[in-house]
Amino acid sequence: MFSRLKKIFFKPTKLPDHIAVIMDGNGRWAKKRFLPRIAGHSKGTEAAEKIVKYCFKYHIKTLTLFTFSTENWQRPDEEVDGLLNLFEESIVKSRASLIKNNIAIRFIGDKKLFSEELQRKLQELEKTCSKNNGLDLNIALNYGGRSEIVRAANTFYQKVGKLITESELTNHLDTAGMPEVDLLIRTGGEKRVSNFLLWQIAYAELFFTNVLWPDFSEEHFVEALQWFQKTNRKFGKLMDDLNA
Repeated sequence: MFSRLKKIFFKPTKLPDHIAVIMDGNGRWAKKRFLPRIAGHSKGTEAAEKIVKYCFKYHIKTLTLFTFSTENWQRPDEEVDGLLNLFEESIVKSRASLIKNNIAIRFIGDKKLFSEELQRKLQELEKTCSKNNGLDLNIALNYGGRSEIVRAANTFYQKVGKLITESELTNHLDTAGMPEVDLLIRTGGEKRVSNFLLWQIAYAELFFTNVLWPDFSEEHFVEALQWFQKTNRKFGKLMDDLNA
């Protein structure tokens, strides 16, 4: 009932095209319940599935989820192995749902450190869903914003061998062809971007919430959208210029 009432007041022309999410708080969620950290990550996977549904419901075109960072390799081996197993399980489980719901999926980040088998599965799923056009879903795996910019610049230089422009660099990022991020949501109470989509969030609105990721509900999603609708996005201009 809450979400249906709130949806009435949304301005369709002021909804974000691209939402990015730093899904923080899985480990703390598990600790509060005296569970192993991997139980929190598993619960976080369920929350990720739900936010995909919310994006469909509220007509969001692109969603990017920060799933595993370049820094996460420093965590205990048991947790890293558990996360990698979760990725593989999710790939198998999500295939039918992605096809049924017309979702195009892209795995962004440097995937070379993953096993050849996992890389193959990621590529196959991307190919299977490449013609879908209901929602663009990006899953950031072994992703770091600085790493992405360096990889893009190196790829461009190897192809062309000349100075690079902003637009050319944009076209060589992992998110090439997609709109820049309008709204970045971070759960878990921290207020930083943690090396996530550094280029793409240059003009994003940043929404921080204390809610731990596994507890992030449709009510919280609606709250973020309402907050976004109240922002004045000037992109360096004066309000008088925008209202002219």
